[in-house]
Amino acid sequence: MSSFSTTIDSLAGFLIRGGPALWLIAALSVVTLALILWKIWRLVLMGAWSGAASRAAVEAWCAGDANGADRAVAGRSSLRARLVRAAMAARQDATLTDSAAREETTRVAKAELSRARVGLRALELIATIAPLLGLLGTVLGMIEAFQALQTTGSRADPAVLAGGIWEALLTTAAGMAVAIPASMALTWFESIVDRVQADMEDFATRIFTRGPALRDAA
Repeated sequence: MSSFSTTIDSLAGFLIRGGPALWLIAALSVVTLALILWKIWRLVLMGAWSGAASRAAVEAWCAGDANGADRAVAGRSSLRARLVRAAMAARQDATLTDSAAREETTRVAKAELSRARVGLRALELIATIAPLLGLLGTVLGMIEAFQALQTTGSRADPAVLAGGIWEALLTTAAGMAVAIPASMALTWFESIVDRVQADMEDFATRIFTRGPALRDAA
């Protein structure tokens, strides 16, 4: 219990020494962690890592089994499944020309990908401003340190000056400590969305270029 209290006191001491910039960075760190966990949860719910059913549906469609393709994705709410259902429905809609069916499929794909990208701009913003806040805190701290040096003149204690400088540098380190995981998470999430987009494009193309001739293209 005493070690935990010591750790809390040390963290509080760092925050006090770092000033307002460090407090802002600490708040950003909490937001970053919450955003990353929320985004993982959302991608799981969207089925970003599940594509077997959609792939099976496309394979059935390409083999000429439209009913089997419909059954494979029936009731599924993953990003890929939604796109596959929309593409097959558009392909089978006799009121739509081939061009219109493709446009409708593209509209659905864009909407699903937009849902998958929610939150990424916030991570990008954090990865950009966290090191800048750290640099700002360092600059402000260095200004204070050199103002103190100017005031004391030749009587300045080098140890006190060094202490002021390392305290100022805390914000730079903290800003980088927040920006690095935010940037890594952003890159990872973007790669997941890019993979989903590639699958969507592949599935839509196969649905429109292969499979049962369910209607005449107008």
